[in-house]
Amino acid sequence: MIHEIDEALRRLVKEEALPSSSVEVVFEAPTKEWAARRNAPTVNVYLYDIREDLRRRSRGLINEYDERGLVVRRVAPPRYVKLSYLVTAWTQRPEDEHRLLSALLLGFIRFDALPEALLTGSVARIGMPVPMTVALPPPEDRAFADVWTALGGELKPSLDVVVSTPIVSGQMFPAAPPASEGVQLDVAAVDGEITGDRVRHRGEEGAASESRVAMRRSNGS
Repeated sequence: MIHEIDEALRRLVKEEALPSSSVEVVFEAPTKEWAARRNAPTVNVYLYDIREDLRRRSRGLINEYDERGLVVRRVAPPRYVKLSYLVTAWTQRPEDEHRLLSALLLGFIRFDALPEALLTGSVARIGMPVPMTVALPPPEDRAFADVWTALGGELKPSLDVVVSTPIVSGQMFPAAPPASEGVQLDVAAVDGEITGDRVRHRGEEGAASESRVAMRRSNGS
């Protein structure tokens, strides 16, 4: 699933933000060693955080039906996972990097979700929107400076791109077969004798049937 979002972001950069550009798009960690090896204009899309998007979690189960319209199983709804990317531009001059960042920002901000045409594999098969945010403030428990410190590099201008992708948990519960016969109902009072009576009711197919009801009639009735 993560590699499918990677590919969608790669295509979003190449086809929407930087069309007809020869800039390379990579997903490596932008460490000092990586920066020293870089020798061409590059857009780095680094995945630095993965966590569930609890705001989008749904409760309950979803019914799945067969060709007759009968419930055959119940499945848990998809859950969303937030993939946070640090997007940076790398060239020989800061001015060129800023131009690339500007083009990337304008290319990303036009979309509230990844375009459906860019989705592939399991993400596409789910058929649900894949929300995306760009350049929002980071959560209180995470700062971009901490990310750069962990990478061992110097702080650099960047875009924070967060994609919330749906995933199927695989939880499945088979449904019991539909009822094919009527229901026997036993009714009784607290005290008294048992007498046998019958009540008519209809089963699933609409055919009238009978069942015996054991009733206790109270003394003196």
